[in-house]
Amino acid sequence: MKSAVETLNPTRVRLTVEVPFEELKPSLDAAYKKINQQVSVPGFRKGKIPARVIDQRFGRGAVLEEAVNDALPKFYTEAVNEGELNPLGQPEVDITELKDGELLTFTAEVDIRPALEIPDYSGIEVTVDAVEVTDEDVEKSVEQLRERFATTSPVERAAAEGDIVTLDLEAKVDGEVLEDGVAKGVDYTIGSGQLLDGIDEAVTGLEAGGTATFTSELKGGSAEGKEAEVKVDVTAVKSRELPALDDEFAQLASEFDTLEELKADSRERLARMKKFDQATQAQEKVLEELLKLVEVPMPEKLLEDEINTRKHNLEHHQLGQMGLTLAKYLEIQGKTAEEFDAELKEQAEKGIRTQFVLDEIVNKEKLSVGQDELTEHLMRRAQSSGMSPDQFAQAVVEQGQVPMLVGEVARGKALATVVEAATVKDTNGEVVDLEDGEDETEATEAAETSEAAEAKNEG
Repeated sequence: MKSAVETLNPTRVRLTVEVPFEELKPSLDAAYKKINQQVSVPGFRKGKIPARVIDQRFGRGAVLEEAVNDALPKFYTEAVNEGELNPLGQPEVDITELKDGELLTFTAEVDIRPALEIPDYSGIEVTVDAVEVTDEDVEKSVEQLRERFATTSPVERAAAEGDIVTLDLEAKVDGEVLEDGVAKGVDYTIGSGQLLDGIDEAVTGLEAGGTATFTSELKGGSAEGKEAEVKVDVTAVKSRELPALDDEFAQLASEFDTLEELKADSRERLARMKKFDQATQAQEKVLEELLKLVEVPMPEKLLEDEINTRKHNLEHHQLGQMGLTLAKYLEIQGKTAEEFDAELKEQAEKGIRTQFVLDEIVNKEKLSVGQDELTEHLMRRAQSSGMSPDQFAQAVVEQGQVPMLVGEVARGKALATVVEAATVKDTNGEVVDLEDGEDETEATEAAETSEAAEAKNEG
């Protein structure tokens, strides 16, 4: 077999492969054997039909077609290895010549991973938010905890903002009660804005047993978007009481004996969260600067497939689970289809560029992934997917996605390496010391790209 590589552009090549006919013999033998098992010829036992009879009865062309289809993947792989190529996705194959007994020639066009030059990235400098926890932050955190321990009790007075009212609702459109426009026993906190527009004004001032009618645009259901006349009956009014902020509350809501201890713990916890957010911000900004340093030619077919995969996942999985169509989603987001497509393309390009650049750094820095690192990553992915680690691991193995997970961890280590080499300062001008363990974990998540792009690269 002889092969030649023609570079069409930095991300696409055409392979021309010539195969002497004798190298097709194993595939020809296999083709005759396969056809033997599939057909019957009077006078011959199944599986014992001579080749010449198969040629006469079914045509030599059918045998050659079967043999070539069987042999092409093997010869294509040999040509790829010979040319030391890194193909992305499946090739477009064209058989240019097939001379029975003499020669098979075919071409294969395929996207390839572009060769990248990674410059010195140690000069990258980024600025992130300083870790500052204010007294106001602490008070807000304690107040949220206090809200969780609020109690309710029935009151015999008019409903006011912050009260919880129990409601029966009936919606009419054009004078007709909607089938899905009746609800009973709905608890609603006045002022929360979680029901229909206009309901706060309608029920404020009503006591239990009171009734009001108002007009509102329906936010869902069979008459979504239409103006409806809504009748609301208040069946109960309950006041909401917050516990006093004292040592007794601290003992009720936490393991601490005093309110001051509870506030000190809240301050420490908020500082850890802000440090975590700071690390994430550092990785995102360092990655942005890294991508500016490297010119990455974009494989058009890979980009097209990635865009289509992202759009399919959004439409049929994420939005489908929320009961939204793409058109409704765009309406909510206030975007045109053109703006959405442009954003999707930009995100897909960034995902592919990120993967290429970090993979190149993995090779350059000779980074490897240990079993413990892979296990830790698998556990984290299992947790986010809602599956047990055993279930997730089994699914990963069955779907052949272990290389994908290894790639995610390796890219995380690559990004962590770049972050470590970069200078990260906060808004106060202080150099930020990012903890290694937290840095690498967050970097792994920051470096992950879509499964579709990864699958293409593994292809």
